[in-house]
Amino acid sequence: MKPLAVSLGDPAGIGPELIAEAWARRKEASLPPFFVVGGFNLLTAAAESRGTEICAGLIQDPRDALRMFDAALPVIGLDQATYRPGEPDRVGATLAYSSLKDATRIVSEGYADGLVTGPIAKSKLAKVGFTQPGQTEFVANYCGVAADDAVMMLAGPSLRTVPLTIHIALSEVPRLVTKALITRKARIVAQALTRDFGIDNPRIAIAALNPHAGEDGRMGHEDAQIIAPAIAELREGGLDVTGPHPADALFTPRARQTYDVAICMYHDQALIPIKALDFDEGVNVTLGLPIVRTSPDHGTAFDIAGKGIADPGAMIAAIRMAGEMAQRRAAA
Repeated sequence: MKPLAVSLGDPAGIGPELIAEAWARRKEASLPPFFVVGGFNLLTAAAESRGTEICAGLIQDPRDALRMFDAALPVIGLDQATYRPGEPDRVGATLAYSSLKDATRIVSEGYADGLVTGPIAKSKLAKVGFTQPGQTEFVANYCGVAADDAVMMLAGPSLRTVPLTIHIALSEVPRLVTKALITRKARIVAQALTRDFGIDNPRIAIAALNPHAGEDGRMGHEDAQIIAPAIAELREGGLDVTGPHPADALFTPRARQTYDVAICMYHDQALIPIKALDFDEGVNVTLGLPIVRTSPDHGTAFDIAGKGIADPGAMIAAIRMAGEMAQRRAAA
């Protein structure tokens, strides 16, 4: 067994305080051992801002985290920044970037069982050399995985969703929705649900692009001409795939009982339902990687950082899920 590596996220956001809070609740939440990359002073200051008592300790080797975890929050690396909640700056962005790079390297080299990434401000990181659209793409690129083969899944207690297209304008979505993209991502999702989530025959529901699934071409032809043929090909290959389902009915309580994951055509179609249902426990999981990677499904929340009101549920869920995924891979 190896610990998990956790990157700080932007130090002016809620990441550091929620990491500290997760460690403080490690026993009641049944969390696996983890260590944080950088920001020793930030973690203790962030915990203090919440009125949370923690003990943090520096380690030189990831293996030391296993011995220290019960008594203190293990931190590796000496990179620091002044704790200024709600006031992001270049120094903090540099720390967030170095923490992400070092944590990804540690996991990729096999010294930790999984990676949990704290929330970042992409616009701030771009000013210090971050060139990827987000952390999902950064980790995929580091691992040598093509962007389309690293699949973002949002997972909560009541729903899992996958956006087929992600950070693009809505006007660009119809052009990018192709049969090849749907079939490739659906196969990656199916394989990952079996390997990482223990679902032997995952049920995949695919959302329509247009209202009423196009209504026989009256509201668009993509559902009949692109999405339906992709579903037919996937079913011929032995996967349990249904659709295209009108999105306005796909996330009702009754409908959610009929599938294990919903593949959606664009960002908001996937993220609105997961955030409406599971905001405080939603986890961003990257499927298709050689390493385990999760992240809380929320942003930096600069406006509430340091005020002691940010909910740690998603961070706790991300750490727990990474540990469970790592255990399943080890047992395979």
